[in-house]
Amino acid sequence: MSQPVPPPNQPHDAQPGGNPFAGQQPGAPTGNPFAGQQPGDPSGNPFAGQQPGMPFAPPAPARNNLGLGLAAGFVAAVVAAAIYGAIIGATKHEIGYAAVGVGFIVGFAAGKVGGRNPVLPVVSAVLSLVAVYFGQLLGEAMIAAKELPVTVSELFFDHFSLLNEAWKADSDFISYLFFAVAAVAAFSGAKKAGE
Repeated sequence: MSQPVPPPNQPHDAQPGGNPFAGQQPGAPTGNPFAGQQPGDPSGNPFAGQQPGMPFAPPAPARNNLGLGLAAGFVAAVVAAAIYGAIIGATKHEIGYAAVGVGFIVGFAAGKVGGRNPVLPVVSAVLSLVAVYFGQLLGEAMIAAKELPVTVSELFFDHFSLLNEAWKADSDFISYLFFAVAAVAAFSGAKKAGE
């Protein structure tokens, strides 16, 4: 690369603005191999038309894996149900924000892993309903285990029908409202995460 040399007896600072290229004619060679090209120039330059200073990034791969999305939603439902049940067992109350969290976690996991598949929001809503139901049952079992001489696992696995009857007796409009809120949160979470 060659740079133009200023005329003798004329230092850089004596030129207008101190620019060594100030007197150069337009179109004169500057040492830049891409100087005369226009953005989008079909010259074979892979960076033609790219904004200066912007790194070249390939497009993001499309995610559309139904199987992985379903698996992620199922695992998230199991974990969220356990956490929701533990919250109910510790506080002895159903908390609406926790039900929203269950739905959102299930939907977000399914959508993030599975992508834009239109089946995932629907399946996420169903999985969140199941997760909220089992979370509420687990919470009932934890509350009952504190008052009865049985363990949570005995109540949950050996006396499931009695546990379900106790859940039905304790359920009210708010309990069913939490189901609806969790399903909506799961549906919207899967749609947003899949984008």
